[in-house]
Amino acid sequence: MRILIAEDNPTTMRLLESLLAKMGHIVSTVNDGLAAWHMLEHQSSDTPRIAILDWMMPRMQGPDLCRRARATPFPIQPYIILVTSRDSREDLIAGLKSGADDYLAKPFDHAELQARVQNGVRIMELQEALLEKAKQLDEFQAQVELLQSMLPLCPQCKKIKDDKSYWLSVDTYMIKHGSKNWTQGRCGTCAAKTAPEA
Repeated sequence: MRILIAEDNPTTMRLLESLLAKMGHIVSTVNDGLAAWHMLEHQSSDTPRIAILDWMMPRMQGPDLCRRARATPFPIQPYIILVTSRDSREDLIAGLKSGADDYLAKPFDHAELQARVQNGVRIMELQEALLEKAKQLDEFQAQVELLQSMLPLCPQCKKIKDDKSYWLSVDTYMIKHGSKNWTQGRCGTCAAKTAPEA
């Protein structure tokens, strides 16, 4: 999973980067909030899906970045973990209200970080799977609508087969249903006329 670390403390950044790389993630790092926003706002296959943000950063603080991300209609919202030494109940509530998905207090426990990141990975994989299913449903719906718009038209007598398997004249069908795209089929009468004699 691609993960963004936004942290202005070089020691904390190196520690986070090392731990996440050992977990097998692809890690990008920046040292201020605005740079983090630029990485998240340009959605592509390389955009990080998880962002680990320091609360206090130059140019844009973590909660402000959370609010901006949540106000942007991304196809897939990033999973955001706020990391901070501010660990009061009020800070936790403020961080989550800003749009963070999770909250990690400094100094953080390595096992806790790993568990929280794994939870983020699981949620992002579910989001991506749901998005893929939605695309497949849209494609299926378009195919159904196309098939429903195609009607069997007998090339000889020009009758149309309706959804109840009745062959109607074009005029009758048009009055009942309106214009549609045409396909060709042979009604029973015309098929019998052109069948080879035994």
